[in-house]
Amino acid sequence: MDQQHAPLGLGGPEFFAHSHGVAAPSGPLHTGALHLHGAILPDGEVGELWVVDGVLRTEPVADAVTVCRGAWIMPGLVDAHCHVGLGPHGPIANEVAEAQAVTDREAGTLLIRDAGSPIDTRWIDDRNDLPRIIRAGRHIARTKRYLRDYANEVEPEELIDEVARQAVVGDGWVKLVGDWIDRDSGDLGPLWPAEVATAAIAKAHELGARVTAHCFGEESVQQLVRAGIDGIEHGTGLDPATIELMAARGVALVPTMINLENFPAFADAGEEKFPRYAAHMRDLYERRYQTLGAAVEAGVPVFAGTDAGGTIPHGLIAAEVELLAKLGGVDFALGAASWRARKWLGAPELADGQWADLVVYAADPRREVAVLAHPELVILRGRVVAGPVG
Repeated sequence: MDQQHAPLGLGGPEFFAHSHGVAAPSGPLHTGALHLHGAILPDGEVGELWVVDGVLRTEPVADAVTVCRGAWIMPGLVDAHCHVGLGPHGPIANEVAEAQAVTDREAGTLLIRDAGSPIDTRWIDDRNDLPRIIRAGRHIARTKRYLRDYANEVEPEELIDEVARQAVVGDGWVKLVGDWIDRDSGDLGPLWPAEVATAAIAKAHELGARVTAHCFGEESVQQLVRAGIDGIEHGTGLDPATIELMAARGVALVPTMINLENFPAFADAGEEKFPRYAAHMRDLYERRYQTLGAAVEAGVPVFAGTDAGGTIPHGLIAAEVELLAKLGGVDFALGAASWRARKWLGAPELADGQWADLVVYAADPRREVAVLAHPELVILRGRVVAGPVG
């Protein structure tokens, strides 16, 4: 390895084995005490960590196996907009959902905020080899105003009750579909009257849940941020006043940069029936970096999410980070997919007695963000679940 990538003068990483096979999904590579040495991000200071009984230790542990030396160690990656259990046509079988989760795990994603799934994935919580998931229940959309079989579809007078149901089903999040094609106008339009959305968000808060919403266009994001929402997905219709309000209130933004790359295809698909929508989507796409970059500059908390599920493949968190780096730089993008996102979702930092969820790299991802796509080791709940086979 090029010496410029070694932390603070150390040589290249030395891993406990040199064959680069990947662990089978059903079993870990090593379950005993582990020892790691390297530059620990985000600070980048060289240090040592030990792992025993699924938690981190900062003092030496006897008989620990050294799994890396001179490496770069990050808190497990976060995909903050992901759909485990969702396929192109809605619900999928559990074995397909398992494959989705394994794909995310092998990419280093160890914590997922599932932004809506049509199946019950709580069986994943019983698997110590699959990522931790924070759920939002099922999408809530208006009748015939979203993708078929993806959401629970209700009319506005039913929204508050449906939000209450999904607040209980989820893990502290509720997912609304904020806008979609309005057939009467032929363009993007809000799904919910502003006063109804305000009451529904208040009901979720009363039940201890946060609310986020899919918003492509301008009107829905303006209304929902004013209504007191906690998060916005995509956010391509943001304007300066709404950005200012989001920053002041700490409303999170998960732009799903990978999905935004599909806007021209969405426009082409709708061109014949909805030319206004098609033109609008192309405009939102052309100014996406300007719009979202303004949110970053204003201090809106921004996190990484791939929108995997449906038609977008799983395991693309590294590609999402590369696109986010164009908005705010590499350190910003790495934090959006790791330490800042974990703090936002309530996951512990790398500290004594806390979760041993780590991803290990052979080079510094702060210098070469593409390194993120090639984890050398993935350690979940203290177990090596992907990496060189000993």
